[in-house]
Amino acid sequence: MIAKDPYKNYQQNAIMSAGPEELTTMLYNRLVKDLKLAQGYITKKDIQLAHNSITHAQEIVNHLMNTLDTSMEVGKNLELMYDYMSRRLVEGNLKKDHEILQEVTGFAEELRDTWIQAVKQVKSGISLG
Repeated sequence: MIAKDPYKNYQQNAIMSAGPEELTTMLYNRLVKDLKLAQGYITKKDIQLAHNSITHAQEIVNHLMNTLDTSMEVGKNLELMYDYMSRRLVEGNLKKDHEILQEVTGFAEELRDTWIQAVKQVKSGISLG
C-alpha cells in the first residue's frame, strides 16, 4: 500500500520511535516554530492563523508543564517558567502582540538550546554538576 502523504508517515514514525529526550526536543522545536509562525501571521494581519499557532504553542507549554517532575528544584523552576510563558501567551493571543510573542520565543529558544546541550552532555557522559 502506498502512503498518501509520505512526509506525514515519516513524521509519525519519527515520533513513535523517539525516546523521551527526542520527544522533548521535538516539542521545543515545534513551540518555537508555532511562535514564529504566529508572529508572521500577526504581521500579515491573519488573526485566525495567528490564534491557531498561539493556541498550539499554549498546548505545548501546558503539556511540558504537566509532565514535569517537580520533586526536584529544576522541575519547580521550569514549572514557574512555563506558567509565566503560558500567561504571556494568553495575553499575547488576546492582544495579538508581536513583542510578547518575541519575548516568549526567546525563552522557548533558550530552553530548547539548553535542553539540547544537556542531552548531548548526558549522552557523552559529561557531568552536569
